[in-house]
Amino acid sequence: MSTAISPTAYNYKVVRQFAIMTVVWGILGMGLGVFIASQLVWPELNFGLPWTTFGRLRPLHTNLVIFAFGGCALFATSYYVVQRTCQTRLISDKLAAFTFWGWQAVIVGAIITLPLGYTTTKEYAELEWPLAILLAIVWVTYGAVFFGTITQRKTKHIYVGNWFYGAFIVVTAMLHIVNHASLPVSFFKSYSAYAGATDAMIQWWYGHNAVGFFLTTGFLGMMYYFVPKQAERPIYSYRLSIVHFWALITLYIWAGPHHLHYTALPDWAQSLGMAMSIILLAPSWGGMINGMMTLSGAWHKLRTDPILRFLVVSLAFYGMSTFEGPMMAIKTVNSLSHYTDWTIGHVHAGALGWVAMISIGAVYHMIPKLYGRTQMHNIGMINTHFWLATIGTVLYIASMWVNGITQGLMWRAINDDGTLTYSFVEALQASHPGFIVRALGGAFFASGMLFMAYNVWRTVRASNPVEAKAAEQIAVVGAH
Repeated sequence: MSTAISPTAYNYKVVRQFAIMTVVWGILGMGLGVFIASQLVWPELNFGLPWTTFGRLRPLHTNLVIFAFGGCALFATSYYVVQRTCQTRLISDKLAAFTFWGWQAVIVGAIITLPLGYTTTKEYAELEWPLAILLAIVWVTYGAVFFGTITQRKTKHIYVGNWFYGAFIVVTAMLHIVNHASLPVSFFKSYSAYAGATDAMIQWWYGHNAVGFFLTTGFLGMMYYFVPKQAERPIYSYRLSIVHFWALITLYIWAGPHHLHYTALPDWAQSLGMAMSIILLAPSWGGMINGMMTLSGAWHKLRTDPILRFLVVSLAFYGMSTFEGPMMAIKTVNSLSHYTDWTIGHVHAGALGWVAMISIGAVYHMIPKLYGRTQMHNIGMINTHFWLATIGTVLYIASMWVNGITQGLMWRAINDDGTLTYSFVEALQASHPGFIVRALGGAFFASGMLFMAYNVWRTVRASNPVEAKAAEQIAVVGAH
């Protein structure tokens, strides 16, 4: 082992920046989510202003939690994992820094433009063309840094976590660029290059695969590194992880049409989306089982390790929401669930239970290592955060299940003469208790992020620049 390691010390600066911003954007995005959930309980919270209405703030909430919170978690962990598993520094510090500042600029752009009503109106793709172009430039740069680093690797093998990160980067670029093709008519207004049912199909090809690749494949990359690391056990089956990878990326891309059941989309396309969604259950559960079985012989650690608890419970929610999704894609089930709060509950089973929990666990794992500490400032606080997050997620999902099924049944109820039994307002009134429980669940989850922020702040403050710099060197020594 060589002692002259300073030139190859890992670039932890950009990882630290993204990790800290994961926490910051998590608080803002989830706090905004609680606020708009409260608007459905108390409409007066709209304040009678156009830029504080639910319709303007809801897309800002989704952009903040998906792209700001989730995106920063993916940047932080992918840069951390690719360096450690390839035993080499990021290929370019300047390009990595550009991805950090460019990504924050996109998010700030969203915070300014969306409340003002500048929107493409496309789900998860609301940002108008100047911001969409900036995002594409940042993303292509991200790909160059990630894959460039892999080409410089000191290891012969490319660890499976990097396969998932790599697929997520490539497919997200493709989805974003194709779906955002548009004709600008002014600086803040553009029209889609596609029309009618074609536009809807491309949008949900993008929309569901934003979930499938941005919010699933990327976070599975995270799972395949941090679960074995925190459990101190090798991944249960490396062969299964490879099968899981190829099956997932082959099938997921076809599932988008299940968002368009009973619409103008051709029936064959709807049926194809349904069939692929059902088949998708197999690779999804393959990944969940692989993660869970990694804990064979290490289940006792859950008693004392709340970080591992975050990671394992996230896998349980991943398994649950990837069973629920294919079930909801079945046309007969979808006829009840579509347009109801059940869909909102399903999204948050994945978003809070899977994406947020595994991100939180990964950040708790990384922060001490990034700052040269042995552990987080307060383990008890992580435990408190875990229970707030878990209880909040369960309250959220359960309330939306009840609301969704109630709404679906009330909307399809008809009298003997064929008229509707219930008005829309009556369905809304029946949903009100569920809205209260949902806001409460969201508040639980968001409050846990405040504990996390304090814990991270104390951990970072306890370190010093010399210790933090030494962490990069120690990591390289340990890898060789």
